[in-house]
Amino acid sequence: MNRNRWILAALLVLLAIALLDRGGQDSWFSNLTGGSKESEKEPSLSAMAAEGAPKPGTAAPAFSLPGLDGKTYEVGGKRDKVLLLNFWASWCDPCKEEAPELKALAEKYKDSLDIYAVNVTLYDKLDEAKAFVKEYGYTFPVLLDEKEEVYRMFNGIAFPTNVLIDEQGVIREVIVGVIPPEELEAKIKNLI
Repeated sequence: MNRNRWILAALLVLLAIALLDRGGQDSWFSNLTGGSKESEKEPSLSAMAAEGAPKPGTAAPAFSLPGLDGKTYEVGGKRDKVLLLNFWASWCDPCKEEAPELKALAEKYKDSLDIYAVNVTLYDKLDEAKAFVKEYGYTFPVLLDEKEEVYRMFNGIAFPTNVLIDEQGVIREVIVGVIPPEELEAKIKNLI
């Protein structure tokens, strides 16, 4: 069932891209209505998504979110440690795949790396997120993005999305999807 949700979500994204991405051609709506004005063309969906996205080399957007532990966590500006923001949902199979590695990285680099697991609760159920955290033994802060506001700040398009932020508060890398554990660790080591 969870796998079907993931497939359905991917199909909806592809459908949206197909409908909105004009790629130099008239839109499907213009073709249906017989009207087409070159001056009214809008940028493609991928261009719109990339336009507002924080990019490597830019300051991370500032935000604060509540954690499962009842504390409030803030991001923005200088930090004591490198930060890995991990956007996830409990039904996401790739998130389950990388969960043990995140736990191992948190333990191995606890003196120089913070990991904030940001559950995009708008797309999840709080009870299922809590069960996920318990099952995988997360010891690092789990933040709740209940309205998807922070995920939107980072132009999230898929789970998991990992954002590496250096001690100066600058985004160094945005990783969409799962990469091999040794590759993620190498990227972290380069920042520490």
